[in-house]
Amino acid sequence: MRKLLLLILFVSVTLVTYAGGYRVSVQGQRAMAMGHTGVAVVNSAELVFFNPAGLVYLENKLNVSVGVSGIFTDVIFQNEDLGISAETDNSIGTPLNIYASYMVNDWMALGLGVYTPYGSEVTWPTDWAGSQLVNNIDLSSIYIQPVVSFKLSEYFSIGGGPIFVVGNVEFNRNAGRTTTDINGNRSNVTIEDSGVTNWGWSVGAMFNPTENFHVGFSYRSEIIIESEDGEATFSNFPNSPNAPQNGTDGFVAELPLPAELTVGLSYEYKKWLFAFDYNRQYWDVYESLDINFNNPRNPDSSNPRNYKNSSVYRFGVQYQATEKIALRAGYYRDETPVQPGFFAPETPRNDSDGFSGGLSFAVTPKLAIDASFFYLRFEEVDASYDFGTNPTTGAREPFGGTYKSSAFAPGIGLTYKM
Repeated sequence: MRKLLLLILFVSVTLVTYAGGYRVSVQGQRAMAMGHTGVAVVNSAELVFFNPAGLVYLENKLNVSVGVSGIFTDVIFQNEDLGISAETDNSIGTPLNIYASYMVNDWMALGLGVYTPYGSEVTWPTDWAGSQLVNNIDLSSIYIQPVVSFKLSEYFSIGGGPIFVVGNVEFNRNAGRTTTDINGNRSNVTIEDSGVTNWGWSVGAMFNPTENFHVGFSYRSEIIIESEDGEATFSNFPNSPNAPQNGTDGFVAELPLPAELTVGLSYEYKKWLFAFDYNRQYWDVYESLDINFNNPRNPDSSNPRNYKNSSVYRFGVQYQATEKIALRAGYYRDETPVQPGFFAPETPRNDSDGFSGGLSFAVTPKLAIDASFFYLRFEEVDASYDFGTNPTTGAREPFGGTYKSSAFAPGIGLTYKM
C-alpha cells in the first residue's frame, strides 16, 4: 500500500468518492442499503469491516457475506467565461467484499475480510482544458483484514486486528497547457505501480444496554505513507536543458492517511430496525504532498491540499416484511474535506447527499440474497485549484469552473449462515 496510496494521493484520487477524501464507502450490501450504517448493527459478517466487536453476538457459528457493486459515475465540467466544457467517460467501478466469521466459543469469534475500498476509473477527453492536472486514472486495491472479537459480558465486547493492503494504480496527465515537443505532441507524465503493500490496524467496541439496543464504536488508525521506489515516465518534453528529461525516473515522498472514527447506535422494535452512524475523518493531517524526483532535471512537485476534518451522518432503517423478505432504506450526508482554492478535477466532489435502498430474500434458512443500490448527488459547485504549476516553466496555472457530479451503484450479494 505504501507506494499505491502515495500515488493515489499524488494524483488526488477521489474521482467521485463516497465518504470524503479518497475513500469509497461500499463495504457491504446490507449496510449500503441502510445508508452504509453498520457500526451498531448485528446482522451479518459485514461486522468484520464495520465493527469486529459485534461478531460475538451473531447467532450462528459460521457467517459468510459476499457482494459486489457496479458504480457508475459522471462528472461534468464547464467554464462559461472561457467557453469550455468537458465530461468524463462513463466510468464503472466494481468494489467487492468477502467477509467471514467463526464462533470459536461463547466468548470469542474470529473473522476475515477482503474488500476493495479503492477501486475506480475515470477518463477525461484527450487534451481537455484541465489535462495538465489529469487525463485518466485506473485504480484498484485489495484490503485483507483478520480480526478477533471478545465478549467481556452480555453487555460489552471488543474487537480488532491488523489491515494488510495490496494494489496498483496507473495515472496520466499532461505537463502543461501549451508544453509540447518539437513535433507538437503534448508533454505528459505517466505513473504506474502494482503489487505494493503496507499495514494499518482497527479496533472496535460494542455496548448492549438491552437485547434490542446496541451502541457501537470503531476506529481505524492513521497510516504514514512513505515511498522510495515509485516510478514516473516523462514523455514528449522539449529537448531543452531547462525541461524535464524524457524517460523514467524515481521519486521519494511521504504522506499520512487520516485516522477515522465511527460511533453509532441501533434499535430494534418488533419488525423494525433503526440505525444511525456518525463518521469523523481526520483529514487535517493532509496539508500537502511533496514529490522529490531523483533526477535533478525533473523539478520537484509541491501539491498543497490543506484538507479539513469532515463528517458523514448516516441513517438507516430495516423492515422485516415477511419471514423471507427484509426491506431496507437509508440516507447519508457527506461533508467534503476540500477547502476553497484546493478543488482539483482529480477530486471533483463537494458536499453530497446519498440515498440508498435494498432488500434481502431468504432462499433457505441458511442462504439469503442481498441487493442494494445508492444514488449520490453532489452539490453543484463553482470551484478552482489555485496551485497547479507548469513543470517546465514553474509558472502557476490555476484551473477552475463549475462541476456537476453524480453516482449510481446497484449491488448484489449472498449471506450464508450455519
